[in-house]
Amino acid sequence: MNETLIEQFAAYLSHEKRYSPRTVQAYTADLFQFRDFLITQYGELQIAKLTHLHLRSWMVQLHNDGVSPRTINRKISCLRSFFNYLKRERRVKRNPCLKLIAPKVSKKLPAFIQENVIQALFDVILPDDFEEVRNRLVLEVLYMTGMRRSELIQLRDRDIDLQKLQIKVLGKGNKERLLPFGEKLKKKLLRYLELRKCYFEGTRIDDFFFVTNKGVQLYPKWVYNTAVRYISSVTTSNNKSPHTLRHSFATHLMNGGADLNAVKELLGHANLAATQVYTHNSIEKLKEIYRFAHPKAALK
Repeated sequence: MNETLIEQFAAYLSHEKRYSPRTVQAYTADLFQFRDFLITQYGELQIAKLTHLHLRSWMVQLHNDGVSPRTINRKISCLRSFFNYLKRERRVKRNPCLKLIAPKVSKKLPAFIQENVIQALFDVILPDDFEEVRNRLVLEVLYMTGMRRSELIQLRDRDIDLQKLQIKVLGKGNKERLLPFGEKLKKKLLRYLELRKCYFEGTRIDDFFFVTNKGVQLYPKWVYNTAVRYISSVTTSNNKSPHTLRHSFATHLMNGGADLNAVKELLGHANLAATQVYTHNSIEKLKEIYRFAHPKAALK
């Protein structure tokens, strides 16, 4: 299992499977970690001689090192894809991952922000200048469209159709989808464009919709820090990341009676299983309403 083979697999993921750079990077790191484990434990082994026992021993080592079941499952998924690729290339006859039993992962409901806290979040940002208007708009776009942080960062002016009130985003697997928005957000988008033009008048800036004060494309850490800073001002919850706004978007839609398939399309999920987790939050809301409203609900 040499470095060249891992690099060939990474190229396959990027160019043929169209995986995101972040996923390719994670899979590559997992494979190098697995290779180092094999060398340490078994010495140099031919890839065709690897069995599920070698893979299982790595799973045990990861567990003993305190790695979470969720992370171990991701590494299993990486190995499964890797050996499927090797089988396709006729480097191995079978996929040893087929005999692996993945560790159970406890279901974790998506963390979200209550609607009144969301309103307080936008009330606390006073958009008086370019910087504040941009910061508030970044958070509003994340919450009002449900797009991912990576999708927001890649937005360009041409992706936002102010006439049709829709935004085109490029999601996972390079799949495009259209996200609707309302007249209120349209006015704020126009205001931002006006301020951006004045702020950078005579200055060349990156060809992206959202830019930093220096006129360059936003980066993941900037969006994360901005979300944490403003969300921290209205809640003591530990869940303050940009993704929390996406969870809030989906949860509030479900609580409002939105169709599950429609939410799936808006989020850009590949299947309903990823979207159904938000029904649990919706059910909890129904239980709360029931306990509060039904005259017999509190009786045993």
